[in-house]
Amino acid sequence: MKLKLTFLITCFTIVYGVSQNPLVTHIYTADPTARVFDGKLYLYPSHDIVPDNGVEAPRFCMPDYHMFSLENGNTWKDYGVILDQNEVPWGKKNSYGMWAPDCIKKGNTYYYYYPAAPSDDSAFRRIGVGTSKSPTGPFKWEKDYIKGVSGIDPGLLIDDDGKAYMYVASGKTLQVVRLKDNMKEIDGEVIQIEGLPKGYMEGPFPFKYNDMYYLTFAHVFPDEGYTIAYAVSKNPTGPFVYSGKIMDNIDNGTNHHSVVNYNGKWILFYHWWDISGYNKLRSMRADYMEFKKDGSIKKVKPTLRGILNPKVGDTIQVDRYSDISGAKTAFVGGNEPKGWMVCDTKMMSNVRFNGVDFGNDEAKKLQARIACGQRIGSFEVRLNNPKGKLIAEFPVEFTGGWNTWKTIETDLLESVSGIQDIVMVFKSEWGATKIVNLNWLLFKN
Repeated sequence: MKLKLTFLITCFTIVYGVSQNPLVTHIYTADPTARVFDGKLYLYPSHDIVPDNGVEAPRFCMPDYHMFSLENGNTWKDYGVILDQNEVPWGKKNSYGMWAPDCIKKGNTYYYYYPAAPSDDSAFRRIGVGTSKSPTGPFKWEKDYIKGVSGIDPGLLIDDDGKAYMYVASGKTLQVVRLKDNMKEIDGEVIQIEGLPKGYMEGPFPFKYNDMYYLTFAHVFPDEGYTIAYAVSKNPTGPFVYSGKIMDNIDNGTNHHSVVNYNGKWILFYHWWDISGYNKLRSMRADYMEFKKDGSIKKVKPTLRGILNPKVGDTIQVDRYSDISGAKTAFVGGNEPKGWMVCDTKMMSNVRFNGVDFGNDEAKKLQARIACGQRIGSFEVRLNNPKGKLIAEFPVEFTGGWNTWKTIETDLLESVSGIQDIVMVFKSEWGATKIVNLNWLLFKN
């Protein structure tokens, strides 16, 4: 009976989110580590919460870990809690300090590394590890932390020769240590990484590109705050040469990241707090990253559109636009999930969303989530530009008010295949300052 109950609870924790920025909005997620296993993209973030009244918790209140996988073209599946703070065998209870984790595969085993406050008070944070035969768990957690190393934000690298290295942060230094073949013990001494700039550093994430070792990390400039920086070396243990910033400071808060090559494109995962408005309640995001010919990294600017191509069946958050003209965006009102909407739509205003994957003429219908306080007007969906091929048209309907939401549906007027940009064009009488509020679109087969 206990097994059946556990299975049911696990099933009900599965939630889906859409991956325009931020990637998910049903919970707060930070410090995303992205990994590609057998061609599939996974995310292993930390989890911010608002503590219950009366709970003594640090400013960053982080009780557990969730994990996500990419489903369809643009949808993230939440597997629920994979490790709670009070399930750490060696951890201090109710510490709310489950900071940035990592997960890596060696052989046929997945190793999940995480920092936690130890019950023996031997260090600020120790590093624990769990193992599984699946990237989504369940993981079997080691009864003790890894001896001989302490710190936060473990970042893992398995080199081409099979040797494994773990990088950790310790205030104003980053350190690296080689792991034994069992991935649960250190092999040799912890090495302080040389060649990095002065200042507070955390979030080390290593990767290899063109036979060079890239160590990316959060670096705090006194006059700027957290940035994402990187250094390069010919050796996984350094010394490294500082090579600049990948991303500037965002709104004077933390940033923490990972870098992954998925389907031939490099992606920078990071976090922001634009959903909550509070820099201790963060949300993971992602944007594409490019290398220059000399191996240096072009600076990444945060976008609303983010990454990937939504497919038929994915929710398209059109407020995460590629371009907008004559309209605005604002936080969605009413009882809608956290996020934004397109609003203040006027005659001939338009919003463009790039890169929708229609497959081979798979879409037959289109749904739209709207709110409207009047009844005059319409909005069109066109391909590529405001005068492009018309593929759908919706009449404006009075839904009961500008925060009263309704899902409407129409048949597509034309067959559409391949990856296409879509443009929403809003129409009404000239002088109208509000035609309709639009939350999302969803193409159906």
